[in-house]
Amino acid sequence: MKNRLVITGMGAVTPCGIGVDNFWQGLISGKSAVGEISRFDASALPVRFAAEVKDFEPTDFMDKKHVREMDLFMQFGYAAATEALRDAGFEEEGKLHGIDPERFGIALGTAYAGMTTIAETQDGLSKGLHSKVSPRFVPKVIGNIAAAQIAIAKGIRGPSMTVTTACSSGGDAIGIGAMLVAAGEADAALCVGAEAAINPLNILGLSSAHALSTRNDAPEKASRPFDKDRDGFVMGEGGGAIVIETEEHAKARGAKIYAVLLSCTNSTDGYHVTSPHPEGIGAIYCMERCIKKAGLTPADVDYINTHGTSTPMGDIIETKAIHTLFGEAVGSLAVSSTKGTTGHMMGAGGVTETIACVKAVTEGIVPPTLNLDTPDPECDLDYVPKEARRKDVRVAMSNAFGFGGQNSSVMVGRYE
Repeated sequence: MKNRLVITGMGAVTPCGIGVDNFWQGLISGKSAVGEISRFDASALPVRFAAEVKDFEPTDFMDKKHVREMDLFMQFGYAAATEALRDAGFEEEGKLHGIDPERFGIALGTAYAGMTTIAETQDGLSKGLHSKVSPRFVPKVIGNIAAAQIAIAKGIRGPSMTVTTACSSGGDAIGIGAMLVAAGEADAALCVGAEAAINPLNILGLSSAHALSTRNDAPEKASRPFDKDRDGFVMGEGGGAIVIETEEHAKARGAKIYAVLLSCTNSTDGYHVTSPHPEGIGAIYCMERCIKKAGLTPADVDYINTHGTSTPMGDIIETKAIHTLFGEAVGSLAVSSTKGTTGHMMGAGGVTETIACVKAVTEGIVPPTLNLDTPDPECDLDYVPKEARRKDVRVAMSNAFGFGGQNSSVMVGRYE
């Protein structure tokens, strides 16, 4: 098919590695990236650990002016976008190259946008540390400015869309980018997920909702998707980016093609603001549509990178949804959650976990689910526990589900 969509560039800034290669090696190494919070004093908080991006030097990717102008979530997204553009051959000397700038689009997803800057600024005002607010404040906290900063710096003038669908934001950004290209609104699109919401305010809010693990004595063991002793998720952060275009466009410019973007879907539970539907109806519908849109059957799917956040109910519901949809085909299906390694990267996760699916397809390796020590009788799939596994993966799917009953699924396949 001439009009099928393909992935030609990838970029990642994650707790387990900066750059796609480092990210992938971090995933398959079997080592957790979770540790005590270092960015601020968390000693008085109920949760004192997270999966922070380590050794990130923003001036490796941007000048000091941009560092001052951008919230950390923007910096993560910008860095990932820069890697993806270079990887795709669309950047030269810091500017968009090899494509009409008005035919290049951006879709960016973030759940929290500039929440950390908002919290820090208000804290300073409340404590009397300052009485004025920087003129940079508003452009640092508005979600769409992350995409705008990329566009301004790189010289991109095509359509730009920012989506905030909680933890489905990254997956939905890929879906929007795919729609822009498929509809002929752009010849190629940069799809970005970005998040940096590890701050006291968010930790207190999620803790009061009993969403976070409180395993302060062993942070590296705290994110344990599908394990019987899981007690909540671990906050992560970072950025991910992929470049998509039609196969025809990619081949015409001699681009390398990593994988086919088979389909993207979105649905909502219509049930509750924080709890997923107990029967997983939204997740089932989203996955089912994703498979059908790709012209496949459940038996064609080799690997699912699950949402798998390590929450007591969420992991069970996703497991049951997969059982319901896949039926007997579940026996040959590999399933894992990379959040045991990276924590929950929120809006960035949908993109970085799609990258993990692309790598599973191209490398023939399924990343593991860490800390799966005690099987939960209600979570009985093949979760690839603790160690990466070699497997012939032709088709892989990434799930990302969020508050409000948001669901997104992205499916990639081997390029032939």
